[in-house]
Order: sequence, then structure tokens, then C-alpha cells
Amino acid sequence: MKPVLLWFRRNLRLLDNAALIAAAQSGKPVIPLYVLDEQDIGGASRWWLHHSLEALDRQLRDLGSSLVLLRGRPDAVLKQVCEETNAGAIYYARRYEPVSRRQEDEIEECLAETVDIHAFDDGLLHGPTSVMTQAGTPFRVFTAFWKAARNLPEPEQSLGIPASLHFVPTNQSSMQLDELELLPTRPNWAKKLHDTWVPGESAGLDRLDELDSVADGYDEHRDRPDLDATTRLSPHLHFGEISVRQAWHAIRQLEHRLLSSKGSAAILRQLYWREFSSYLLYHSPTLASKPLREEFEHFPWSQDEARLRAWQRGLTGFPIVDAGMRQLWQTGWMHNRVRMIVASFVVKDLLIPWQEGAAWFMDTLVDADLANNSASWQWVAGSGTDAAPYFRIFNPTLQQKKFDPHDRYIRRWIPELGDNKMGDYPAPIVDHGVARQAALDAYAEVKGKRTSKQAP
Repeated sequence: MKPVLLWFRRNLRLLDNAALIAAAQSGKPVIPLYVLDEQDIGGASRWWLHHSLEALDRQLRDLGSSLVLLRGRPDAVLKQVCEETNAGAIYYARRYEPVSRRQEDEIEECLAETVDIHAFDDGLLHGPTSVMTQAGTPFRVFTAFWKAARNLPEPEQSLGIPASLHFVPTNQSSMQLDELELLPTRPNWAKKLHDTWVPGESAGLDRLDELDSVADGYDEHRDRPDLDATTRLSPHLHFGEISVRQAWHAIRQLEHRLLSSKGSAAILRQLYWREFSSYLLYHSPTLASKPLREEFEHFPWSQDEARLRAWQRGLTGFPIVDAGMRQLWQTGWMHNRVRMIVASFVVKDLLIPWQEGAAWFMDTLVDADLANNSASWQWVAGSGTDAAPYFRIFNPTLQQKKFDPHDRYIRRWIPELGDNKMGDYPAPIVDHGVARQAALDAYAEVKGKRTSKQAP
């Protein structure tokens, strides 16, 4: 009996895994495989990936198997493994990044004539072509997409590990996890990530179980970085350690248990923003590099390496900005409200291209997702399709007063501000009022007219 390959990608879990379930239902013995490819480049997310693969391998060993680890072009690697093992089929979950879609096309061209290929839309609630306007075109605005998607049939209930799952007792060659070189060497800044995160399916399920603690009041507190009021599900969802269906059903169950459904409804809306981001990337493959609004291709950006470096290091002289950037560096994560503030600052106060900020986030976030990161940066920059105009320029001082009213967040990440002693904390690198007007002038230059609209 020919075995089948179960190619793990961004679905590093055993529960509710469509490709795994289908492979088990084939009745054939399964070879679990992960292929490290050119997309896994961010330093913080590579740290997470190492530990997620380690956790998955432990789970597989408990079931009498182990995870085969290889690196290279997926089409070439899968072809080689199929030839070595005489595998008759490949099961995998689709991804929606341009490189991933190209890889899937290459696999079809390389193997479709000799191997059965089974692909599953397992990373989203709804496939990227299933939510369309009445004219049959993709939605360009989140609110319209959100309303249309909510009217589609509910996602299926999540499923467990099939009882019929059998693995190949094989000595298939595999790299050692350390040979993938996912962990940083020197300096080992990732040591601090261990204090913040536990990657893996089990930890992701624990996060889901803890939703009750943040859902009640999430709508009121989710913008407060000084409070522990967010789900922190994003890296577990990004690596597929939990399925988006599991998250959807967990959130809907909260709506029935809580006295108020506002908090769970707000969490669900965030889940659909994640969905919309992948949808945008699928229908606009240049989302990560080119502005969706054509006029921004000629925006007069600045190339100021010194200011960019000050922003990256959290040394801008604006406490809420610097606190966020230091939280990012130390934990691989940043509160969502602060992400918007620091993004607005680098793009609009410093006039540095949003692509520079997006690249830094992709390298330093443990939840560095190409679709979500790119869509969010374009939203802040005003170059995306949604209603977030360029003249919406956050005042970092007012944002700090509103969302960190007791300065607890900034004092946690900027210890030199303690007891009102400025110490070596730098002076602001720009005058916000002057910088704001420069941004509006630059926007007017692109639009061919001045704007006098005020920032929120």
C-alpha cells in the first residue's frame, strides 16, 4: 500500500486539521513532513516556528511517529520524498501569499501526473473567492466584506484527531530541528521571548480557554495597553496551532454565556479583519510592496536612516511610541492600539515609507503575517482601500493621555521615566505640529490640493 504525504505548512496542529483528517480517511499510512522554504525569514517568527515544530514533533511521537524536517523548494523536496517513499498522494492546506500560490502551482506542474494532490482551504473561515460583491468583484472595504461574510453559512464544527490515523514505520531521512537554524545565535535577543510566550498547539488551546477572562469588557478595554485585555491569539492563529474555526466557535460560545455580547462581538470582528487581510492579499498580490491607491506611488517620502533607527530602538522622545517599540523588541509583540500609534508616527511624523515599518514588524513580530501586516500598514498609511485617510494623523501625546491615562504602560517599558526622572531619555526627534503640517503638505502635493481637515 502506497503511503501518503501530510505536508504541514501553517497548520501546525493535530486537532481540526483538514489535510490530516483527509489523509487519515484515505486509509493509507501517513508520512508527516515540514519543508522550510524561502518565506520563513523573520527573526522572531523563526524563533516561534522552531518551538512550534518542536511541540508538533512531540505530539507526533506520542502517536508513534515523528515529523520529517527538510528545507528547500517545496516542489523539489516533495518530488524527492515521493520518489524515495513511493508515496501516492500529498495532502496540504493552501496558503494565500503570492510565493505560496506560486509554490502550489509548481507542485501541480511537477507532480500532478504521478501523484494525487489534495489541497484544502483550511486557513480561513471562507475561501478568498467565496465572498464577492453582487457584481462578482472582490470587496475593497472591510465593513462591506464583514457584512457579506457574516451572512455566509457558519463554519463547520471543529473535529478531533481521527482514530484511523496510521503512520508509516519508516526511516525517512530528516534534518534535525537545530539544523534548520531557526534560532538566533549572537546576540541571543530571543531569550526574552521565552518569558512571554509558549508556542505550540497546547498553549494555543489554553489561550482559547482563557477567552472568558478578556471577552467581558473587551470592547471597552481592548485599546488600553496598560491593561491585560487582549486575547494574544494572533501567533497561534498565524502558525495554525489552533484553527480559525476553533477560534470562531469559541467566540460564539462566549456570546451565549456572557451577559453582554459586545466584547465577544468585538473579538469576532478582529477575527474577520484577519480574514479580510488575507482576502486583500489574494486579490491584490502586490499588497506587501505597492500602495493600493495609485497616487501614493509618487508620495515624497523621506529616507532618513537616523530617524528610522531611533524609531526602531524606541528612542524618539515620544514615550508611547518608544514604549511600544521596546515592547516589540523585548517580547516580539505589541499592543494593537500602540501598533497604530507607532505606525502613524513613522509614516506621518517622520515621512518614512510604510514599507520600511512593515519590514521591521515582519522581522520582530512573533505573529508576523504578511497579509495582516501589509493590510494594516497600508490602512495606517492611508494608501489602502479602506476609509482611513492620510490626513488622519495620530498625536502621540494625546493618544498616550487617552489610552495610558496613568502612565503605567510607558513606565513599564521606559524605566528611565520612573519617578519623573528623565535620566538619559532623549528629547523628541521632531516637533509633532511641524511634522503634521509637513505630512499634510506632502499629501496635498500628491492629491494636487491642500487639505485643512483635522486629525482625530
